[in-house]
Amino acid sequence: MAKRKDEARSNETGARPFAQTYFHGTKANLQLGDLIKAGYNSNFDQRKNAKYVFLSSTLDAAIWGAELAMGTGKGRIYLVEPTGEIEDDPDLTDRKFPGNPTMSYRSTQPFRVVGEVTVWQGHAPEQLEAMKASLAKLREQGINSLNDE
Repeated sequence: MAKRKDEARSNETGARPFAQTYFHGTKANLQLGDLIKAGYNSNFDQRKNAKYVFLSSTLDAAIWGAELAMGTGKGRIYLVEPTGEIEDDPDLTDRKFPGNPTMSYRSTQPFRVVGEVTVWQGHAPEQLEAMKASLAKLREQGINSLNDE
């Protein structure tokens, strides 16, 4: 698994004109500057003490995160910056899918909330229900997340 360093930081040749944007979809109500940390309940499957926190470089993946997150609150999408190294999320990379099509990553280090996407279009209701049914089928088959390893 290739590890990546936070691309939003300056390098020795100077600041880059465009930094990598990362998103985190959830139902948690967070504020600017808050840290999203591992060790708390996961957004999914009611897992306690999640080992990782997740982010994506695509808005679509963050929308899925916001829509599928546990809880009854409003889905939210935050702009976040990693505070440490990130790595590919194995649930969405070579061990299950070729490459990293959703550009999804994980870390044991916190992410800092630096903004919020307040206007976004969710998936069609039938697409959301199909995804939920697919996830339920995987759970019934005992197929668990690679992030539990």
